[in-house]
Amino acid sequence: MTNHPANRLINETSPYLLQHAYNPVDWYPWGDEAFALAAEQDKPVFLSVGYSACHWCHVMEHESFESDEIAALMNEHFINIKVDREERPDVDQIYMSAVQLMTQRGGWPMSVFLTPDKRPFYGGTYWPPTSRMGMPGFQDILNKIHEIWTNSRDEVTTSAKSLVDAVNKIAAPEFERSTLDEDVMRNAMRGILQSADRTHGGFGGAPKFPHPMDVRVLLRCWKRFGEQDALDVVKLTLGKMARGGIYDHLGGGFHRYSTDARWLAPHFEKMLYDNALLVPAYLELGQVLQNDESTEPWPFAVVRGTLDYVLREMEQPEGGFYSTQDADSEGEEGKFFVWSEAEIDELLPDADAGLFKYAYDVTPDGNWEGKTILNRPKPHDEAARVLEIEPDELAEVLGRCRRTLFDAREKRVKPGRDDKVLVSWNGWMISAMAQASQVLGEQKYAEAAIRAADFVLENMRNEGSHLLHSFKDGRARFNAYLDDYAAFVSGLCDLYQATFDPRHLVSAQELASQMIERFADDEGGGFYFTSHDHEELITRTKDSQDNATPSGNAQAATALIQLSRLTGDVGLAERGQQTLESFSGLLKEHPRASGQGLLAVDAMFGPSLEIVLIDGDDKATGDEWLAAIHQKFLPNKIVLRRHTDVSEDALPEVIRPHLEGRTARDGQTTAYVCREMTCGPPVTTLDELLSAINEG
Repeated sequence: MTNHPANRLINETSPYLLQHAYNPVDWYPWGDEAFALAAEQDKPVFLSVGYSACHWCHVMEHESFESDEIAALMNEHFINIKVDREERPDVDQIYMSAVQLMTQRGGWPMSVFLTPDKRPFYGGTYWPPTSRMGMPGFQDILNKIHEIWTNSRDEVTTSAKSLVDAVNKIAAPEFERSTLDEDVMRNAMRGILQSADRTHGGFGGAPKFPHPMDVRVLLRCWKRFGEQDALDVVKLTLGKMARGGIYDHLGGGFHRYSTDARWLAPHFEKMLYDNALLVPAYLELGQVLQNDESTEPWPFAVVRGTLDYVLREMEQPEGGFYSTQDADSEGEEGKFFVWSEAEIDELLPDADAGLFKYAYDVTPDGNWEGKTILNRPKPHDEAARVLEIEPDELAEVLGRCRRTLFDAREKRVKPGRDDKVLVSWNGWMISAMAQASQVLGEQKYAEAAIRAADFVLENMRNEGSHLLHSFKDGRARFNAYLDDYAAFVSGLCDLYQATFDPRHLVSAQELASQMIERFADDEGGGFYFTSHDHEELITRTKDSQDNATPSGNAQAATALIQLSRLTGDVGLAERGQQTLESFSGLLKEHPRASGQGLLAVDAMFGPSLEIVLIDGDDKATGDEWLAAIHQKFLPNKIVLRRHTDVSEDALPEVIRPHLEGRTARDGQTTAYVCREMTCGPPVTTLDELLSAINEG
């Protein structure tokens, strides 16, 4: 390996692309220049797609892209393009479909060979540099592709045509229309419960990913149908995850997924979206578990730990949220996060160390590659009984131990961080922060959500006020995608209900209008993933199935229904319903691929609850009422608030339909509660409000 001058990636903003800027490979970013050169030189394109927190992406870079020998082959016979999937999910979606068609599996790094007109003809994921363990070597593949391109061009052309035809068929699938009724929710509940792991929680076997949307669907089914099994699976799943190694017990926040079935050994990268999407699930379970006891439900502690991690590690000075943290530090996966028993013994007093080691599964041999991933095999009260100590006293001991270990861990070399800001991921985190602010009464979370929303609106729009997808190093780039608009609109709706500042709804209205105008499929229903003025690719996708994040169409339906109910614009709800109907067959037949869509269906069905709070002479009473409302699990509620000093003439237009004519009675805090477009009489005591909410 020799030192090499920078290639073209040095001018990019993506941390992932910049990691490859000094490879001996003559990399190009995705763009016309690379494909024009491929056509001019009659060479195939090698497309490599990954992201900065991807462990095996780093492995393939080190083994192959840093190899002078392999780079020479790549540079001689191919035009080589490197793509960050987080910047270009449109490119990633298309070519991942091709790889899955070819290999029946997908993942990153993704490796695809294309014709100069962007048509794929061969691909896979990670390839070692030379053949081993039954896997073809990348060097052999490069030679074989060059030979086929040179001597069997007809074979390449035929393969590319058939593959593009197949990609086109799945890019924007048309689903058989199905009636959207409560049976869709009941069927979904059965399907999700059938796949539940009744021992370790979660769904399916290893590797095991968080399924926050599915968990939230089960909570709604528990409430709708009174199905105790649904709630039991949620409690088991979220409890096991919170006690497992997938949760960072010292620093807070969740790693991406577990490599085993019992949530012990994660892939250690932390993604902003996982943490954003898990927060509402834990908040909602906390609301369900809420009781009259003095202790706070345990899920709320998980929320605080997760969001405090985000504020500490993932918030940029200007207010946006960064994207990911790597799994690796100092070249080793998980090194930052794991411990030896000797390290624990050195840092903690003997009396504390014994308690901590039992509670957190610390042993001489470790539980992962000779080291220990901190986790809680036994529930807290059970551990206290075994240790013959009061639960409160054990909690105090473990708390100070965690602080000591956290401070020591902070001195280690930290994993790398991808510090680009993505609109969709920020939209989900804005929702998480705003909802946590409401339920936990923590103003700092609302303030963080405001900063992030303002950052996006002020820094991530073009001259036409359209959103741009990614921000890094002072540059906003790339047309925003459907999930950018949809997640951000949802975030603004949640932010209004945390702050009651109507400007957030005004921005949401503007962006929802842009989304409909620029992404809607007026013939087939729903929305395309890319806008009408986007770069022309080999196909145009429609995103209906959830992956680790909600699908664009499901999130769009959610946002439109949410915004409609807050503003009184019935047309938005109709558009949201039409979107759900466009993939209703998917919702019915494959509910586990449609969690976010099912959340939108539940919102569409209701029962909807609208609570309008009018402040009286004492604003503190309104705050008290609001806190009481947010302790309850009311998944389809909206809350609006009118302050006493706002005259009828000064009511913002965006919320006028809800607030007009509604005033405080005799200077007392007053609430108006409406259910299913039927309003009850105004109430002036908290007991009356809670009674009105609890009806039905």
